Amino acid sequence: MITTNRALPLVLGLTLASACFAQVKLTRETDVIKIEIGGKPFADYHYGADVGKPFLAPVRAASGTIVTRQFPMITGLGETTDHQHHRGLWFGYIDVNGVNFWENELSYKRPNGGKIVSKSIDDAKGGKTGTLRATSEWIDPSGKTVLVENQTMMFRGDNTLREIDVDITLTAKEKAVFGDDKDGLFGIRLADPLMEKKPGTGTMINSAGMKTMKEVWGKQADWIDYSGEIKGEKVGVAIFDHSTSFRHPSRWHSRDYGLFAVNPLGSQTFDKANPKSEVVLNPGEKLHFRYLVVIHPEMSIEKLGAMYKSWAAKK
Repeated sequence: MITTNRALPLVLGLTLASACFAQVKLTRETDVIKIEIGGKPFADYHYGADVGKPFLAPVRAASGTIVTRQFPMITGLGETTDHQHHRGLWFGYIDVNGVNFWENELSYKRPNGGKIVSKSIDDAKGGKTGTLRATSEWIDPSGKTVLVENQTMMFRGDNTLREIDVDITLTAKEKAVFGDDKDGLFGIRLADPLMEKKPGTGTMINSAGMKTMKEVWGKQADWIDYSGEIKGEKVGVAIFDHSTSFRHPSRWHSRDYGLFAVNPLGSQTFDKANPKSEVVLNPGEKLHFRYLVVIHPEMSIEKLGAMYKSWAAKK
């Protein structure tokens, strides 16, 4: 039984020096919010009724290079076309009361497919740090709202880095049982050149120094970095898991084809020797998650570790 229903302060830590922050601008259009940093496009937040769950795509490095796969939002680019539900950067889970909120493209027409529906944009403002607050509902195939999601994303950047500081609280409206599965929870699908498998150039490394999918998949870690080259540019994407986040340090669903996701809900699915996980929320109970996405140029594991420690020290 989960009883993490206490109020949690939202004071988001900074890993960049604030004096170096570029100006962030958020522009709201129909079903999309465009985010610019330093006058350059960074990412678009899609939340319309035509998608199975809200997502950010495309996501760019400070140089302007797109680091996420553009399929299925844009086709005909010669990219891989597997896993259509991997849209940029997103939050969802494959098994809540048996309902699939991960592989939930509307075109799939699965009888157990759920929808994560945007109910309100509660704040969208720019500045040295841009803030986007949104409320969404996890709705099962019968139309019943199982969970209410309150998500805050804070965007910042300088001449070399881009960061997305994400704070999410799930509140059960109905009894919610999270099964033990690999497919979740907070994930990104990287551009094909960053894939670990050929012809990609990427390599995964976690906070313990383990490398490649074979070593990092399903292991607990404070963070994972996935770095390679795109048209000769060295670039990487790291996801940090905060100490206040549920079941820190999380396990990771990290694949050589460009997907990696922090997944604190999976256990036995990653290692048969682990106990089976079942997380139960009764109405009104909450789960809290806190992650940082860092898009960076070539960077050592020592510098990434220092960045993590600086961010994780902020409550």
